[in-house]
Amino acid sequence: MKKIALLLCASLLACFASLSTGAQKPVSGDLVIFHAGSLSVPMKEIAAAFKKIHPEVNILMESAGSVESARKITDLNKPCDIMASADYKVIDNMLVPKYASWNILFASNEMCIVYTEKSRYAAQINAKNWFEILQKKDVAFGRADPNSDPCGYRAVMTVQLAEKYYKKPGLTNLLTSKDLNYMRPKEVDLVAVLESQSVDYIFLYKSVAIQHDLKYLELPGEINLKDQKLTELYNTAVVPINGKEPGQKVNMKGEPMIYGVTMLNAAPNKPAAMAFLQFMLAKENGIKILEKDGQPSVIPQKNPNFDKLPAELKPFAAK
Repeated sequence: MKKIALLLCASLLACFASLSTGAQKPVSGDLVIFHAGSLSVPMKEIAAAFKKIHPEVNILMESAGSVESARKITDLNKPCDIMASADYKVIDNMLVPKYASWNILFASNEMCIVYTEKSRYAAQINAKNWFEILQKKDVAFGRADPNSDPCGYRAVMTVQLAEKYYKKPGLTNLLTSKDLNYMRPKEVDLVAVLESQSVDYIFLYKSVAIQHDLKYLELPGEINLKDQKLTELYNTAVVPINGKEPGQKVNMKGEPMIYGVTMLNAAPNKPAAMAFLQFMLAKENGIKILEKDGQPSVIPQKNPNFDKLPAELKPFAAK
């Protein structure tokens, strides 16, 4: 009887251990993940931690702008298990319901002006004059392409909001027409341009600046797209980007920055994808890594597709 009790206890402990790591059974095989460039550092760390528990899973990650990642699925039909976007709306607008059935909102971020000690006017730049410094002829700055990356259209939104906040008519046109040769497909590409001193400043997420140990200027809440209480104000910023069809334009409306993640309907390895998502979204696992890397959790967020969420993932969302 005592042996039976001990075996039962051991079994229960194993079960709880399995639940805490986000998996109920062993998983293996290739796991394909498309993710936003700004998630490169934390996703690499999350994947490494996950593989310690599931060494039989071969994680294949592709980093790109979130819009570009979605188009790999919709236009190129590339096989993919999980997509993590820097803007949850990319998943909602481009993948749901044909390619994915749900979307979990999991982290936030904010726009900053990022630079180095060698940037021109680095000692003078502040939250009151940054837009004046960026206009200087001897200063170059970079930003991401709005048609490829949420960081790109968010940079334009930040400038639109700044035009109103600082009461500077024409500021948007002045800044968005300058230094176009330093526009890059995704935000992390800008880091190399900055570190090589090709530009003095870049519009970038705070998390990426933290991850790469770069200097950054925090912007007022009215323009940094961080504060969920300022949604109505952010909504006044609108940026048209290329749509699904040639010549088509889609208006992206400003919102507080929230990342989204989904499992594709045609995911080749759903067991491994489910295990990874449970691990990634768990407070003591993936979320801990994301927060360390400058991306605060927003779990749980109200989810319009809550009823379509797998039971294993419903604890990470709200109805």
